[in-house]
Amino acid sequence: MSRRTQGPEIERLIQLLARLPGLGPRSARKAALALLKRRTDLLEPLSKAMADAAQHLRECPECGNLDTVSPCMICRDERRDRTLIVVVEEIGDLWALERASVLNGLYHVLGGHLSPLDGIGPDELNIGRLVARAEPPVKEVLLALNATVEGQSTVHYLREQLTNSGITVSVLQQGVPVGGELDYLDEGTLAAAIRARRPL
Repeated sequence: MSRRTQGPEIERLIQLLARLPGLGPRSARKAALALLKRRTDLLEPLSKAMADAAQHLRECPECGNLDTVSPCMICRDERRDRTLIVVVEEIGDLWALERASVLNGLYHVLGGHLSPLDGIGPDELNIGRLVARAEPPVKEVLLALNATVEGQSTVHYLREQLTNSGITVSVLQQGVPVGGELDYLDEGTLAAAIRARRPL
């Protein structure tokens, strides 16, 4: 029988941190301890920032990005190239491409990939909105999906859906390894894959 070494509030903090990607129980305890040791300059500001984000968080009705304004800052930026829509699986992929700073187009977040075994079909993804957006001034739709089996199956499905739009449909070319996920690639690899994109 394990003995409780912290009060319930601290245990709850550790349990919630352990649910974050990349953090297990041990890492969560370390993170919690770091936060507790730096209560004034880290824990309290982080707590307020998280509460503010939770209160103001919005899903962009145009692209599916998360932001505190609607439409999101990317969609409302007039300097963006509105002839290019970059399609990604998840918001983390969008953020990764933005970090690479090689695209200046608009985005479209699908919310995942097709996976019949998991019950994820076209109706569970943000595909209808993408097809509706694929009209002038848009000239190119870049399918920047993960190089996984599911990602590539989704690419083929989207290509079929966009065939009659008259818009160039392209994919990432070199630099993305098979099975690679965009959110984990470095900026140089992403930049090379984007520059070498090819029409489908």
